[in-house]
Amino acid sequence: MNGDFLTQMAQASRGRVNAAREMASDATLMVRALATPPPVMLQLSDQGFDLIAEVKLRSPAVGALKPATEDLAARVESYATAGAAAVSILTEPSHFDGTLAHLELGVRALGGRIPAMRKDFLVDPYQVMEARIAGAGGVLVILRMLNAREIDALLDCAGRLDLFVLLEAFDAADIEIAHRLVAQRRGEELLVGVNCRDLQTLQVVPGRLEALGNLLPDSVPRVAESGVANADDARRMVAAGYDLALVGSALMTSEDPSRLLRELLAAGRGA
Repeated sequence: MNGDFLTQMAQASRGRVNAAREMASDATLMVRALATPPPVMLQLSDQGFDLIAEVKLRSPAVGALKPATEDLAARVESYATAGAAAVSILTEPSHFDGTLAHLELGVRALGGRIPAMRKDFLVDPYQVMEARIAGAGGVLVILRMLNAREIDALLDCAGRLDLFVLLEAFDAADIEIAHRLVAQRRGEELLVGVNCRDLQTLQVVPGRLEALGNLLPDSVPRVAESGVANADDARRMVAAGYDLALVGSALMTSEDPSRLLRELLAAGRGA
């Protein structure tokens, strides 16, 4: 992929916001967001390890994971039944084949059992309002992609709308930003995760999760993102200090995703 991946994704995301804003103003959207039912709260298990199961039809690293005809509602429901703490749903269209309609469909399928998280390259509070209107209980915020003002605007909006936020870091510098945010925003529902993909090749970097795990704030849940595909991986993540794993491609390509999800949970909790 040419150029910096996050820069490309941020530009495309701003274009989508501008197009949406032509249809409804920020003020109109906030009124709608505040009028929606309260979001489902994230509840973590007292057994010590949880999974955020991800729905994505395409990965830039490997291409199509499932066809557009995939029964997303059935998949989301199976994730909840197998014990996922939340379901992450890609809404990015150009590289992940996602839409806001997928998020809405997933929320309906979950039926209030567990929250859905909007996973996208969010750059504007407008998109946080969209997530709440679609029924999400949380959003992803990629620290590397945004300046301090943009991050604060997203977090302020998420806080106003009672959404949890997964702060995504790629390296120690990102984690320093996360530490400051966690210290400044006590009382807000934050999680901090490490994404172990290389931003140039988009391939998983072996050892990154272990190398950075002990740098994460220990006052909020810590999430291992990408690179968790089997029971041994889950045990490694617990040993490295993570409280959750976000698992996408492994579940999307598994012949029996419910069984894999249960195996990951059992291994992590057994560790």
